[in-house]
Amino acid sequence: MSKVIVAHHYWARVGGGELVVAATANSFERMGKEPVLVSTFYFDPAKYREWFGIDLTKYKVVSSNIKLGAFGLYSRLVTWIPVRRAIKYYNPEALFIDSSNYKPLVKKKRNYKLIEYIHFPLEAYPKFQDPAITERYSKFPLNVYWWGYLKIMKLVLRSNPFKTADLVLANSSWTAEVVKGLYGEKPLVLNPPIAPNVEIVSSPPGFEQRKQQIVMLGRFSEEKRYHWVISEIMPRLIKDLPDVSLKIIGGVGTKTSRTYFDKLNVMISRLSLQKNVELIPNAQRNLINHVMDSSRAFFHAMINEHWGISVMEAMARGLPAVTHRSGGTWTDILENGKYGLGYENPEESSENLLKLLTDEKVWKTYSVPQRASEFTLDKYYSRFADLTRGIF
Repeated sequence: MSKVIVAHHYWARVGGGELVVAATANSFERMGKEPVLVSTFYFDPAKYREWFGIDLTKYKVVSSNIKLGAFGLYSRLVTWIPVRRAIKYYNPEALFIDSSNYKPLVKKKRNYKLIEYIHFPLEAYPKFQDPAITERYSKFPLNVYWWGYLKIMKLVLRSNPFKTADLVLANSSWTAEVVKGLYGEKPLVLNPPIAPNVEIVSSPPGFEQRKQQIVMLGRFSEEKRYHWVISEIMPRLIKDLPDVSLKIIGGVGTKTSRTYFDKLNVMISRLSLQKNVELIPNAQRNLINHVMDSSRAFFHAMINEHWGISVMEAMARGLPAVTHRSGGTWTDILENGKYGLGYENPEESSENLLKLLTDEKVWKTYSVPQRASEFTLDKYYSRFADLTRGIF
């Protein structure tokens, strides 16, 4: 059985990127190949059964024994080091890598096929104006952290992916357009799947069974813009619906996320919103499902979200979504408003949330759990197999 390398810079957290590489390893196995997982730092493959319902324990792993506590962004710059070691040892048929920082691996001749998957081309910065980056990295000391990353990235960044890889994939049509703006060619789109352990509910609770409650889901991080929702959106909603509530569910696994979590709690107290806003850290799946099933609206505040797996998870439970009219969330998941509501300013976001909270007819229009069936792991595998058939 031929071996294939699946390389990712940081496997030790729950996120959309981690779900993609886990799904890719599983897809390679279904294609009759033996995946080898490559990580810059230590991770526990057994966690993926708990997080996503995907078993990675049967695959070989190449990584260091170092557990990373900070500087996760910089791990993208050195992923090529363990990849090179794995290539030398396993002589793989293919390399799947979701980073652009693999210049040291580029050679005129190689004995394996190279597949690059693009979540977002970080080399587009700083010319690409992204509010998420501005939110997180505009102030000291993180501005120095980001500046240093961009400087070092130039040393290991591959040139044109369409010249260095045999196949270039992107997570959404929106990301594909950004890549085309950089390199003049558009990658093929392979949307991430929903996790196998996320249930697609055929008969979710109805409008009357739910509270005037909004839920948000995603790690506690500045770019998720929870602070904006608490300070700008909730006061607007409370004027019309004094008892409206907001539940924010997210992971708190790093010092940075804990700092942001604490900052949000201080903000809630300062604005006297303790009755209306609750932060729920590190929730288990059964609690996440319970909160979603008792809410009437899912709100995703991130601008230019490359994909937005949490939006798909909410939709799978019949929970209508409101997102910013940008990124892959809007173009690929909601299909520019066909499957959900969009906004571009605080007034519009508040107006659309109020519709879902108070208007049963509007709510029923956008409660579409069947949409999630287009993004199962089986669908991901079929699409992946089709796209890679030409290079094997």
